[in-house]
Amino acid sequence: MRAAFINRTGPPEVIVVGDLPDPVPGPREVLVRVRASAVNPIDTSIRSGAVAMPLPTPFVVGCDLAGEVVAVGDGVAALRPGMRVWGSNQGLLGRQGTCAELAAVDERWLYPTPAGISDVDAAAAALVSITAHLGLVREAEVRPGETVFVNGGSGGVGSAVVQIAKALGARVIATAGTPAKRDAVARFGADVVLDYRDRDLADQVRAAAPTGVDVFWETQREPDFDRAVSMLADRGRIVVMAGRDARPPFPVGPFYVKGCRLLGFVMFKADAATQAAAAADINRWLQSGRLRVPVDRLLPLARTAEAHAVQEAATIARSTALAGKLVIEP
Repeated sequence: MRAAFINRTGPPEVIVVGDLPDPVPGPREVLVRVRASAVNPIDTSIRSGAVAMPLPTPFVVGCDLAGEVVAVGDGVAALRPGMRVWGSNQGLLGRQGTCAELAAVDERWLYPTPAGISDVDAAAAALVSITAHLGLVREAEVRPGETVFVNGGSGGVGSAVVQIAKALGARVIATAGTPAKRDAVARFGADVVLDYRDRDLADQVRAAAPTGVDVFWETQREPDFDRAVSMLADRGRIVVMAGRDARPPFPVGPFYVKGCRLLGFVMFKADAATQAAAAADINRWLQSGRLRVPVDRLLPLARTAEAHAVQEAATIARSTALAGKLVIEP
């Protein structure tokens, strides 16, 4: 099979596209013909070595996938050849990745693709939608009628947070940095869309939510906790899921006086049952049209290194050139 893989960690240029032996599904594993594989910031961090994990050699990059089952190993209960599936949680914790023509995946991490949903849309939604679901449902316990503020609502995770918060019955205030991106966030369903670069952003949020926001979701790597806490309602929650090296100041006094909570998590540490429950909701929202993660561009397998470079520029250098997910089509 053709695959995008590395033999050592390093910059995007260490990615090699070439032939590897076809994987053979072991017990409880499913062999998937990959039709689409989305690129995520965690992929670039593992490839670069910034996030240290056990890596087989050669190591196929990529977390997300969508495609069709071509074979199953012993003990597989629910999946059969010919079924369309999507999933995530690959390419980390010692598991081989998904930027390849074939991938052998434990059935626990695969979910049926709803009828009418393309492989590109399913792969684009995978990691970011599970992340958004875990943060809103398990961590923040968002309830109907609450107000959720999303700092960065146009990207992969941010767009999923906006749409899932709306599906949960919340009112959503979100930010984006350009008029085109703000228009996109409004189409995702945000009730109020603001420019995150405005100096009076906190005042605008307080005008839109006079008693404060119930949940502040931070997608950026360097949170401004003084501003965030000033926006929170009593017993508000802040969700953080980025910025491994960030060490921002924190306003302890205003935070505890309001009785607030700070919630941090990473998606891939959630167990399979929790992620499967999230996937069931995601499938329902995908099929009903309430969830669509934007795709910036499709690239062939041969351009996987380019995709990593673009993703890295958006994540670390905060380039504004990316407006949605990068999806590889093997």
